[in-house]
Amino acid sequence: MKAMILSAGYGTRLGNVTKETPKPMLDVNGKPMLEYIINNLRKHGFNQLAINLHFMPEVIKEYFSDGSNFGVKIVYSYEEELLGTAGGVKKMESFFIDESPFLVHYGDVITNQDFSAMLRFHMKKKALATLLLHQRKKSNSVVSLDEENRVIGFLERPTDEERKGIKSPWVNSGVCICEPEILKLIPEGKACDLPRDIFSKNISSGRFFGFPLNAYRCAIDSFERLEQVRKELVDP
Repeated sequence: MKAMILSAGYGTRLGNVTKETPKPMLDVNGKPMLEYIINNLRKHGFNQLAINLHFMPEVIKEYFSDGSNFGVKIVYSYEEELLGTAGGVKKMESFFIDESPFLVHYGDVITNQDFSAMLRFHMKKKALATLLLHQRKKSNSVVSLDEENRVIGFLERPTDEERKGIKSPWVNSGVCICEPEILKLIPEGKACDLPRDIFSKNISSGRFFGFPLNAYRCAIDSFERLEQVRKELVDP
């Protein structure tokens, strides 16, 4: 199975911590957070990985090389200009274009979620995309589901006004499983975002589903979160 780990961003919200270290390479109890992500992907059968790079790409490439020391095969995609979460995936279209679903994983999210179960759910629903969801108030996304866990509403970075009347507790967790045909919805050579430009604009197809998180998950989007994950983490 194939997966892409989105690792090209600067991680500016962590301030000085990421000035000389790519965010996915920040140390968590003796190894980079990216290694935890790779370990969990491998555990659930995703062993052909693409990693996009931009800031200090050599640091990641030198540590992981071709992935053989970590039980996976890694290919890299260097972005001269940042392409966003969707644009980065589109750039690797030739890697994902076969008939199998693939997984996209944000490079600052650590989880030990069972991706095998998520994949079975995705295939059972014949989904175009299945989003890992968790419950949280005041997140930068709001996802509404029907009784079959079909996504019927998706707001990315909603205003307080847009939130009014929406009672759903579900938010995007930064992991999704997609069918290769979703690549047709992403424009070529253009910076764009999966939640904002692809998910929110295509839910009327009825083929987007939510899979509730039932494991550990932490998005390292602040120094406080980095310290939190160092205290809490159980290696997947």
